Amino acid sequence: MFHDRARIQVEAGRGGDGGLSFRREKFVPKGGPDGGDGGRGGDVVLAADADFRDLSALRSKRVFRAARGGPGRGSGKHGADGADVEIRLPVGTQVVEDGSLVADLVAPGARFVVARGGSGGRGNRAFATPSRQTPRFAETGLPGEVAELELQLKLVADAALVGLPNAGKSSLLRRISNAKPKVADYPFTTLQPVLGTVDAPDGRQLTVADVPGLIEGASQGVGLGHEFLAHLERARLLVHVIDAAAGGPAEQFRQIDHELAEYGAGLDRLRQVVVLNKVDLLPHRPELGVQDERIAAVFTVSAATGAGIDDFRR
Repeated sequence: MFHDRARIQVEAGRGGDGGLSFRREKFVPKGGPDGGDGGRGGDVVLAADADFRDLSALRSKRVFRAARGGPGRGSGKHGADGADVEIRLPVGTQVVEDGSLVADLVAPGARFVVARGGSGGRGNRAFATPSRQTPRFAETGLPGEVAELELQLKLVADAALVGLPNAGKSSLLRRISNAKPKVADYPFTTLQPVLGTVDAPDGRQLTVADVPGLIEGASQGVGLGHEFLAHLERARLLVHVIDAAAGGPAEQFRQIDHELAEYGAGLDRLRQVVVLNKVDLLPHRPELGVQDERIAAVFTVSAATGAGIDDFRR
């Protein structure tokens, strides 16, 4: 199951306590203070990893704690810094704390320290002065930062397929990419977003997202519309798939376009490519019947037979 939401708790490590120690050797019975400083607590770091597709790995583990810093010791030895905890997340994850966006991991390898470890305490050697030559105290380490985070994944794709249920989006994705989404002849076959990779003629790899079909009221959250529409926000191009065999392609276009405009986030301003699918079921070539400056091209294809697919892929 695809998970694009998760809540986690992060706790950075506490700093190590400073050392309380005095130099004691065979011929130095009353040496001065030599307690070292405590180590710094470990940080909690979020890292964007291109190998992760969703947030399902966080369903079983919700609390992440970094290690505490080591205590200072005698002979001026400082404690070791606590080990960091790295949480790997899919590219496109947004991090929200108390309702505010604090990080947006939109690029592979992006890193963000979401909770910093506490500073280590100073050992008693740091408090020696000419008038206080034998300080019998040291600092305790400071606590690390703690946070409750909400993680929201918004897919990062070069293009996103959008359309009504059963328009043939999943069949189209299977034709042009390496993805193998479920395909069947009934609405709502796709219940979660699917990413596919398309090999471009110039050697690049493009990512295409198949988003579950939208219905009337999706912009108000009907049919989990809000969750699905959010995955369109980062797409560079919308591929508007229309079932030409169902008739009324212009009306189908306007219905989806209305939901995009109602949702907001600039979805109604994105460039579009319109695909008139299922032309193998028609006796003649269909026409969209819509003039719109956002439409870069209109393709007539059959995801079932492969007709027109090569031109569309290019």
